[in-house]
This record gives sequence, structure tokens and C-alpha cells, in this order.
Amino acid sequence: MAKLNENYQNLKESYLFSEIAHRVAKYTQENPDKKVIRLGIGDVTLPLESEVVDSMHKAVDEMGNASSFRGYGPEQGYDFLRNAIKDYYTRNGVSVELDEIFVSDGAKSDTGNITDLFSVDNVVLIPDPVYPVYVDTNTMNGRKIVYLDANAENGFLPLPDESVHADIIYICSPNNPTGAVYNKEQLKIWVDYALKNDAIILFDSAYEAFISDESLPRSIFAIEGAKQCAIEFCSLSKTAGFTGTRCGYTVVPKDLKVTASNGEVMYVNKMWNRRQTTKFNGVPYIVQRGAEAAFSKEGMEQAQKMIGYYKENAKIIADTLDKKNMKYFGGVNSPYIWFECPNNMDSWTFFDYLLTNAQVVGTPGAGFGTNGTNYFRLTSFGNKENTIEAMERFAKLF
Repeated sequence: MAKLNENYQNLKESYLFSEIAHRVAKYTQENPDKKVIRLGIGDVTLPLESEVVDSMHKAVDEMGNASSFRGYGPEQGYDFLRNAIKDYYTRNGVSVELDEIFVSDGAKSDTGNITDLFSVDNVVLIPDPVYPVYVDTNTMNGRKIVYLDANAENGFLPLPDESVHADIIYICSPNNPTGAVYNKEQLKIWVDYALKNDAIILFDSAYEAFISDESLPRSIFAIEGAKQCAIEFCSLSKTAGFTGTRCGYTVVPKDLKVTASNGEVMYVNKMWNRRQTTKFNGVPYIVQRGAEAAFSKEGMEQAQKMIGYYKENAKIIADTLDKKNMKYFGGVNSPYIWFECPNNMDSWTFFDYLLTNAQVVGTPGAGFGTNGTNYFRLTSFGNKENTIEAMERFAKLF
């Protein structure tokens, strides 16, 4: 008889966004005349920028010509895209090498897949609340997870507890779900903690393009010592609207190494390269040409306009909460707005209340962890008209 991975028994029955979709579908079936506005899942609504589309059209034409057709590409990504990413880091004041960059189909995949490199007896430190993928992928592997309280008192930016030892640390900044962003001094504390504990930081910077405050780091590699203890994950999903196109990248420094139980020094960059060449066939050529265009001067200008549009939506949401004297986090250097549910409601009760009375969909904080039980997340990724209407409905309730 085949034996299954029994760690799956420890997972919650339904993934957060599946449960949201189920509740919304049930409501719309029962109320077909109601217009539901979705400010829940972090999915973009604006179309791909013209620079990206034009580049992908050219790539399609190449694939339709025998002389320029391409089959399997390098699992690490084509050099034209890796060079574009390298230049992007340089423009942001961070130096990375070409063979430290691995192109992927998104940060979500890589933050889960990276666990292939680590033994199950590692202790994983995860802030609560947190993006569910970090928890679920390590639960699937049977690792011990230690939670660190992120709360209003610490601005949802917890710092390490020196009395707690961890081997793997997940940090997301700008944070999903709270929208909070670590400054350089705070990240330096985390880097120092990781170096002291021989730990590895898995740094999710999927929303770095939303940072407009130049004093805030957009990469953990802006912090001294980070290349000896951190891996960075990023994505074009929010930077250039690639949620349906799928392209991201992971930076694994060549200086990052661990000592095996037999005393052998193992380099994480080489391990990740070996993993990818075994389990991954690479991102399609057409998509990578589109991603390359997104990093061009014109592409970046168009991407910033797109991000500006979403940041205006965030301000619309934030302004409504300000008028209602509701304290919130995020919304400035992040597309997410995180606030305490009114009238002492728990987040799933508030989800149903908001859906039923205003036909607005958000994300219950409980889906991100215990510390989210009484919090709620709204996203700025809707269109402007719907965002305005949603917040007008919201304002009438409170």
C-alpha cells in the first residue's frame, strides 16, 4: 500500500483564499442582483503595459520562425533577463552577480520550493500574522514552526527574541498582509541575529516596487552581512502586473554556505541550482522577453504609473479609514491596508458582515494567523471606480 505524507493531516482543511471564494460564490448565487466589489485577493486588474505586450508579440513571432525558434531554455533563466534584473538591482544601489539570479514562475513557488534544500529538523521562525504559504509548505514537510508576535504594539514589525533559536527565518517586507515595512536598522538587527544563530533568512520582497520612501530598503542585500545569511525572493506580479503571466526571480548569494553534519561545506547557490535543474524546466521564452521589457527604461516608467494607480486606490481606502478614526497599517509603501475590525468583531464575522451589508470582499486577518483574528485586509488592486464605490458603501456602515 502506498504511504502518503501524513503531515498533510496537519493542514487546515481549506486554504484561505479558497474559503473566501466559496463564501463569495455562495452569496452571489443567492443574491444575483447584488454588485459585489472585490478588494480581497492581491490580484492586479490593470492590463499588461504596452512595452511588455510588444516584446511578447515579437517573441511569439520568433517562436513561429524556424530560424529563431527556441526550445528548452536554461533553467536559471536567459541571460538577457538575468542581466536586466542585475541592472535593476544596481539602479537600486545593490550589487548582485549574474549567477546569483534564478528566474522562476513567481515568488510563491520559490518560497515554498526552497524548503527542498533544508532538513526537516530545522526550526522555522515565522511572524504571525503571515502569508499562509510560509506556514503551509513547512507544515507539509513536518518542520517545527515557532511563531513571533507581530502586533499593533510593535507596528507589526517584530524583532528577534534573543532567547529563541531559529534555523530558518521568514521575513516579508513590505509585508503581506499588514503592509508594514522594515527600515534598515530593523533589518540589520535581523541580519545580526541570523549570523549569530547560523540561521538563513528567507526574505520575500514581492512588493518592493511600492516603496517610495528612499530611506526604506527595497532589498535585504542593502544590509551589511545579508549575503552571508539571506535569500531574496521577488516577483513581477505586482511590479508589472504579471499575476497571470507568471515570472519572478530568486537571488541566492554565492557567499551563503552551511556546514553539513559530516563537516562538508555546502554552498546554497549550488544546491539551489542543482534543485532547479532537476525539478524545473524554466520560464517560457515569451514570458522572459516580456519580463525583460518590464525592466527597460520605458517599461519601468509604465510600471511606475501602474503602481501609482494602485497607490491612489490605497489612499482612497486610507482616507476613508481616517475619516472614521480607524487605525490602520500599510497603504503608503504597500498595496495593503490592515485595520482592526470595528465593534469588536472577529475577522470572519466582519467578512460576512461586510459582504452581506456592503457587498465588499476583503480578507479576514484570521486567515493569516492568530494575531490577525480581529484584523482585516483590504487591497488597492481594484479599479478606481470600484474602490471609490466600495469605500462609500463602507463609510455608510460605520
